[in-house]
Amino acid sequence: MLDLNRLKALHAVHVYGSVGAAADALSVTPSAVSQQIAKLERETGARLMERNGRGVRLTDAAGLLAEHAERILALVETAEADFEALRGEVVGRLNVAAFPTAARGLMPAAIVELKQRHPDLWVQLNEREPDRVMREVSRGELDLGIVQDWLNRPIAMPEGLSKAILLDDIADVAVPVSHPLAGAREIELRDLCGEQWISSAPGTVCHDWLVFTLRSASVEPVIACMADEYPTQLALVAAGLGCAIVPRLGRDCVPDGVRLVPLRPRQSRRIYAVWRADAARRPAIRAMVDALTEASRTQENSWAVA
Repeated sequence: MLDLNRLKALHAVHVYGSVGAAADALSVTPSAVSQQIAKLERETGARLMERNGRGVRLTDAAGLLAEHAERILALVETAEADFEALRGEVVGRLNVAAFPTAARGLMPAAIVELKQRHPDLWVQLNEREPDRVMREVSRGELDLGIVQDWLNRPIAMPEGLSKAILLDDIADVAVPVSHPLAGAREIELRDLCGEQWISSAPGTVCHDWLVFTLRSASVEPVIACMADEYPTQLALVAAGLGCAIVPRLGRDCVPDGVRLVPLRPRQSRRIYAVWRADAARRPAIRAMVDALTEASRTQENSWAVA
């Protein structure tokens, strides 16, 4: 009889490429992963790992077993989801991740709502960038994730994932109060040709979107400052160090030295909840999506009032 935890260890090494990376993904020590695979070797009577320079690599036998392990683990997840659905109870543990502005703007209200309605459900929140969230949900490390894309630059949804749209987060341009266009009712991006910009770091979704969007409007971006958090970007705008495009979910208190002006045409990002289709019947997943939908609706209502 093959042990499920040992198969999980082997599958993690197969997916992540090393014992150390697999251990990080499973939140255990590298020696624990090695021990599980050594026991699996004894169970199967086959050599599963061999030395490869300073590291190790999986043998052909291990690769074959890892492919079977992937299907076995997916079936186990489906069985667990079906059993939870049969009981109809929102219980157990839910491992969730969100990108920073959603972790701050949506998750607190959603988790509080879940705790009130379902006190036997434990929610573990992690902060992650969207691309990492998507990978970890696909691999089964996360039960549910909050991701984003921009309407003019959508992301591909990996096979095997389900999604629910939570909200469209409108973005405005933030300019210093001394800027000539600070009093405008709307701004086109081409009106800001030659301006310096404040952006998140290269390689992030929002940086890549900003560069793409400005160039699509024939504006060559001149990045003066880089900061990943929108409150920091707004502080830099208030200091007169450049302009920024800031989604409404990403701003809390706007400094006195900043004016927010709507863009024409409107720019917005779409925020999704994503989870594995195999786990879709879990009542805990449905409860989390419902709580996030309610928190998103509250946010949209607050913007309408403002």
